[in-house]
Amino acid sequence: MLKLNVGLSRKVGEANYGSRGASVHLELEVESTLAADAKTLQERIRSLFRLARSAVDEELTGHASTGSPSANGPSNGHPSSGSSNGATRPAPRPATASQVRAIHAIAGRLSLDLTGELRSRYGVGYPEQLSITQASELIDALKAQPAGNGSHR
Repeated sequence: MLKLNVGLSRKVGEANYGSRGASVHLELEVESTLAADAKTLQERIRSLFRLARSAVDEELTGHASTGSPSANGPSNGHPSSGSSNGATRPAPRPATASQVRAIHAIAGRLSLDLTGELRSRYGVGYPEQLSITQASELIDALKAQPAGNGSHR
């Protein structure tokens, strides 16, 4: 087997000298015979880069449009524009890798449309975009659902 690894990171500037970024890393195993077919191998690599670009673009675009308050406070995972004393709030801690794995596992058992559930509850498309508190709340809510009663949106 031959492993193709592709990584892409992008940072965009924001007002007041701020910035935000996104990165994605993909790995694909292909037959080792593909190494002898340079044209097909190059197309596989290009395809992986297209997927990576699309994911990063979607992530950055998704964050740009999430300026509305979330269920867990006004910052929605981003620093607020300021409070009455001029201080900004730090961004909440992101969901842990264990929480993300648990969310995927529970949603799979429930046959849940995870993307739809995340969008309707939190306005995000991926569990990695949740705060640690949001992820904990979602896990508790999903565990309370009986198996087979997942949301099919």
